[in-house]
Amino acid sequence: MFKLVVVIPTFNNPATLRSVVDGVRSYCKDIIVVDDGSGEDGAKIAESLVGITLIRHSRNLGKGPALGSGLKKAKELGFTHSITIDADGQHFPDDIVKLAEAAEREPETLFIGARSMECENMPGKNTFANRFSNFWFFAETGIKLSDTQSGFRVYPLEKLAGIKILTGRYEWELEIIVRAAWMGIKVENIPIKVYYPPAEERVSHFKPLKDFTRISLLNTFLVVIALFWWWPFKFFKWFTRENIDKFIKEHITESKESNYKISASVGLGLFFGISPLWGYQMITAVAVAHFLRLNKVLTLVASNISIPPMIPFILYGSFVAGSIILGEPLNVVPSNLTLDAISGSLVQYLVGSFTFAFLAGIGGMAVSYIFLSIFRRSKL
Repeated sequence: MFKLVVVIPTFNNPATLRSVVDGVRSYCKDIIVVDDGSGEDGAKIAESLVGITLIRHSRNLGKGPALGSGLKKAKELGFTHSITIDADGQHFPDDIVKLAEAAEREPETLFIGARSMECENMPGKNTFANRFSNFWFFAETGIKLSDTQSGFRVYPLEKLAGIKILTGRYEWELEIIVRAAWMGIKVENIPIKVYYPPAEERVSHFKPLKDFTRISLLNTFLVVIALFWWWPFKFFKWFTRENIDKFIKEHITESKESNYKISASVGLGLFFGISPLWGYQMITAVAVAHFLRLNKVLTLVASNISIPPMIPFILYGSFVAGSIILGEPLNVVPSNLTLDAISGSLVQYLVGSFTFAFLAGIGGMAVSYIFLSIFRRSKL
């Protein structure tokens, strides 16, 4: 059974809250308003609303906890899906129909309303922040979206049951879609309308420095998890005979790219996969491959050489190369590859790591080129 409720988090929106609720009521009779510690004026408006379920926080906890309280209550009341809509009036309630219809068609998908970044009065910082967020979401999940920051969404409550979110405030909305994607939940955009009032009339609780710092720290944390768990997991899970055959045909045997470009892509991936850019290896590799117009997919695959089972070999090879280049004794042995040992020989490791990465990249490129020349006709 498909049962829908609309959750509206609010914090000091006395000028718009009532009109938003009235607009939503035209399309959905079940509404949960979460008053996240509003001041006197905002609290009075929230308390005066009739025909809704009201949740009140005694103090301001942030948008994330407010949404969390609303979604938890929706699940307790027996709803299967929840649409979230902001209380500042920027969303058009009639788009609820579009989101609800999409959720009925695909009940296990998390839909995010995609705003037009070219709309009138759209703040420039919003456009930049959205592109920034979209990039990191892609790096963390491999899913390309046009809008990851919109608060107009449909959450499939049963699929999200038990999900653990570490953060609060604005970064909560990014973390939940990343974790949903990691859980195998489909995340998609659906176009919506949006309204931004002139700057002098706009009310925003977003604190650029503080909240942007929070979001950046969250992205750093999620990227590390993605690099050391999600991408390796997805990489190994991908290995089926059908996928391997398809990949080889598309990117190697039947590719329109030359042998040189294919082998250079492999070499570039190996270089960045071994280089000491921990946390940013694959992202940097793909960015450089794009700049050099190489095969980004092959580069990404090759950069996965730094998966956990290979790390001890990469570290030891880096120290060996460093000791040779610097003309000093080898400071670590395979039985003593500890963090203390590495930090105590950081110069030897860094010098050796880049050297080892360069040699592996050149070697991988050369071997790839030889094999391609033998087994594949060069396509110019």
